[in-house]
Amino acid sequence: MFRREWRQQSLVLALIVVALAATVLGAAVATDTPPPSGAGFGTAQDMATFPPGPKLAGQVAALRQRFGRVDVIENQTVAIPGSISTYNLRAQDPRGPFGQPMLALVSGHYPAGPGQVALTADLAATLKLAVGDTWHQGGQGAQGAQGGQARQVTGIVRNPQSLLDEFALVVPGQVTTPTMVTVLFTAPPSTTLNSFGPLRPYVQTRHGAVASNPLNPKTITLGLATVGMLLIALVAVGGFTVLAQRRLRSLGMLGALGATDRNIRLVVRVNGVLVGLAGAVAGTVLGLAGWLAYRPRLESSAHHLIGVFQLPWVVIGPAMALAVVATYFAAARPARAVTRIPLVAALSGRPAPPKQVHRSALPGVVLFVAAAALLSYSGSSNGNGNGALALIGGIVLLVVAIVLLAPFCLVILASLGRWAPIAARLALRDLGRYRARSGSALSAISLGIFIATLVCVLTAQRYGNVLDYAGPNVASNQVIVYQAGSGRGEGPGGPGGQGDQGGAQAPAISIRAQAAVADGIARSLGASPGDVIDLDTAGASLQHAAAGRSWSGPVYVATPQLLAAFGIKASAVNPDADVLTMRPGLSGLSQMQLLYGANKGQGGHGPLDVGSNAFPCPQGQCLANPVIQEISALPSGTSAPNTVVTEHAIHTLGLQVNAAGWLIQAPHNPTAAQITDARLTAAAAGMTIETKSSTPSSAEILDYATVFGIVLALGILAMSIGLIRSETARDLRTLTAAGASSLTRRELTAATAFALALGGAALGIVAAYVAAVGYSWDNPLDGLSELSNLPAGNLLLIGVGMPVVAAVVGWLMAGREPSAIARQPLE
Repeated sequence: MFRREWRQQSLVLALIVVALAATVLGAAVATDTPPPSGAGFGTAQDMATFPPGPKLAGQVAALRQRFGRVDVIENQTVAIPGSISTYNLRAQDPRGPFGQPMLALVSGHYPAGPGQVALTADLAATLKLAVGDTWHQGGQGAQGAQGGQARQVTGIVRNPQSLLDEFALVVPGQVTTPTMVTVLFTAPPSTTLNSFGPLRPYVQTRHGAVASNPLNPKTITLGLATVGMLLIALVAVGGFTVLAQRRLRSLGMLGALGATDRNIRLVVRVNGVLVGLAGAVAGTVLGLAGWLAYRPRLESSAHHLIGVFQLPWVVIGPAMALAVVATYFAAARPARAVTRIPLVAALSGRPAPPKQVHRSALPGVVLFVAAAALLSYSGSSNGNGNGALALIGGIVLLVVAIVLLAPFCLVILASLGRWAPIAARLALRDLGRYRARSGSALSAISLGIFIATLVCVLTAQRYGNVLDYAGPNVASNQVIVYQAGSGRGEGPGGPGGQGDQGGAQAPAISIRAQAAVADGIARSLGASPGDVIDLDTAGASLQHAAAGRSWSGPVYVATPQLLAAFGIKASAVNPDADVLTMRPGLSGLSQMQLLYGANKGQGGHGPLDVGSNAFPCPQGQCLANPVIQEISALPSGTSAPNTVVTEHAIHTLGLQVNAAGWLIQAPHNPTAAQITDARLTAAAAGMTIETKSSTPSSAEILDYATVFGIVLALGILAMSIGLIRSETARDLRTLTAAGASSLTRRELTAATAFALALGGAALGIVAAYVAAVGYSWDNPLDGLSELSNLPAGNLLLIGVGMPVVAAVVGWLMAGREPSAIARQPLE
C-alpha cells in the first residue's frame, strides 16, 4: 500500500516533510536566537553583580577569601557622543579563570598596559577609529578633542555570546568609577543561596538562570511542533480514510484468505507508520540543509556565535517521534472502520454508508469554559509561577475543545443549508453525513485560524494600551535632536553624574546656538527651516489613578508652531482642552491625572499613596480628570509629540515652558552616513539625536499574521477538498451520468470549500477571543475594551475574505469532467 498508493499518500508525506523541516529550522532559530544559556557566566557556575559603593571592595574580598579563584569584571557605562546609545568601558583580564568565553580577538592584540584599549568593531566604526589610532576618550575619534585620556587602539574584540555587547576593553584597574562590578566564581555543589548571607541578593547561579523561565524557546517550539503535528494528524485522517477506501477490495481479499481483523488493522497502521518514518527522515534532512544554509545569517541577526551542530536535539527527537505517532493514530481510525465492513461488501468495493453518531457538544463547551478560567488565572498572575502552567493548560484545553466542537459546526452548517440551491444543499448535507472525514479537516482549518487570529488580537491588545504605548519611536524620515543636558542618552548618573558622558562634556552653549546646530543638521538631511519643529516641555506627566499605570513617553507642549506643522488648525482645538493626543481611547478613560509641580517626578515609580488604590491629587500639584481631546493628525511615534499639553493648561496651571529639543521632518529617509554625521555634529555641541528604531508597527504584525492564517487555512482546505473529491469520486460519476453539468460540479466544490472555510474561520476566531479576553480579564486597560482597537479589517479578511476566496477558487478549479463515467475502473 505504501509503494503502490504513493499518489494518495504524497499529500500526507509532503505535510510531514514540510512540518519537520520547519520544526528543525524553527527550533534551531528559536533556541539559538536568544543568548546562550548561562550567558554572562563564562565557565563559572556562579555570578555576583554588585553596584558601586563603599562596600564593594569588602564584598569582592569576601568572595575571594571564601572561594579562592574569582574573575572580577568592571564596567562603566559611557554615552556615545551625540547619541542616546551607550557602551561599556570594561576592565577584564582576557586570561582570567572564568571569563575567557566572553572575549574573542578579531584582529590585533589585547591591551597590555594602561595606555592601550581594544574596541568592538561597531564601536570603532562609530568613533571612526582603527587599530593603531589614538583614542581620546570623550572626543570624536582619532582626530577628536584632547579632553579625555589618550589610549592606543591595539585590537578589535567581541563577546561571542553577545555581538551586540559594545565595549572598550582595558586592563584591570583602569576603570576608576565603575557602574557595575561582576564577579565570576564557582562555589561547591553543596553551597546554597542562603549560605551567602548578606551577599545573597547579589548572587545568581547558572542553574537558576537557565531554569528560571519555564516558557523557554525549547518549550514553546516543542508546543508549536505538537500543534503542527496535530494539524497533520487531522488532515492525515482523511488521507488514510481515502486510502483505505481505495484498497477496500484488497483488504477484503486478505480477510477472505483468513486474515483476522487485527491483521487488517495492522496493515493500515503499519502503512501509517511507514509514511510517518519516511516523512520524518526526509523532513529532518531538509531541515538540517536549511539550517546549514541559514546559520551564518542567523549569527549576524542573533548577534552571537552559533555552532554548526548547536541544535535543540531535545526538540528535534520528540518532533520526529510525534510525526510517526501522529500518522499512526491518523491511520488507526480508518483501520478500525475497514474491519467493520462485511467481507462481501469489501470485496464489492462499495464503502459502507455513514452511520449517524450522536455525540454531545457538552464536553467541548465545558473545556471552553475551563480553558477560559485557566487563562484568566494565568493573566491575573502575569504568567509567572503557577500562572505559566495555567497558561499552557488553558491553551491545550482550548485546542482540544476546538477539535471536539468542529463536527457540531458541520451539523449547524447542514441545517442552515436547507434553503440553499440543490448543489449547495447536497454539499452541506454530505459534510454533515461524513463528519469523521470533514470534521478533521474543519478542526485543522480552525486551529490554523486560531493561531493567526490570536496573534492579531494579542497585537491589537498590546498596541491598543494607550498608557503603556508601544510601536516605532519616530517615523523613518524623522530625527529628534535633544538639547544638551536633557538627560536623553546619558549614563546612570544622569546629568552631572560620575560617568563619562561623551558629548555631554562639551562646553555648554545657549539654546539659540543649539537651535542653530539643529538647523544645520536639518540642512544636512535636506530639510528646510520650516521642517524643524521646536519641542518644549512643561514638566508635566499623565497618570491613571485607579489602574496604577504611569505614562509612557514624553508629554510636550502644543505650541502654535507644532500644531501648524501637523496641519492642525486652532479652530479644531477645544478651547477647554488640557491635553491633545492621537492615542485612540485615551479621551474616554476616567480618573486620569495631569501631574505637575512636586509630583511631576513620580511618573513611572508607582502610586503616590502606597496604602491606597487611588492616587491623591493635591491642589497645586495635580489636575484631576483633565479634558483630553483626540486629534489623529498628531504623530504616532512613541518618542514623537503624540500627546501634548495645551497652552490653555499652561496658562491655567501656571506651568513653566522649557526647551527640550527639535523634531526634524526630512523629505526622505536619512542614510547611515547622514545619521553618523548628524550624531557627530550634535556631539560637538553636547547634544544627542534619536532616529527610527527597529520596533515593528502593529499594522506590520497584523498583516503578516493575517496572511499566514489565510495561506495556512487555504492550503489545508485545498488538501482537504482534494481528499474529499477523491473519496466521493463514485458519487460524482453518478451525478455526471444523471446529467449534472460542469456548473453543478463547480457549485458542489465551491459550496464545500466555502462551508469548511466559514466554519473554520468562525470557530478559530471565537476560540482566539476566548483566549485573549480570558487572559486579560482582570486588566481594565488591556486595549481590547475599545472598539477602535479591534483589528476589524484583518478579522474581516480572515472571516469573510478567506471563505469567499476559497469558494471562488473551488468553483474555478472543479469544472473538469471525471473520467470513466460509465463504469467503476478495475484495479
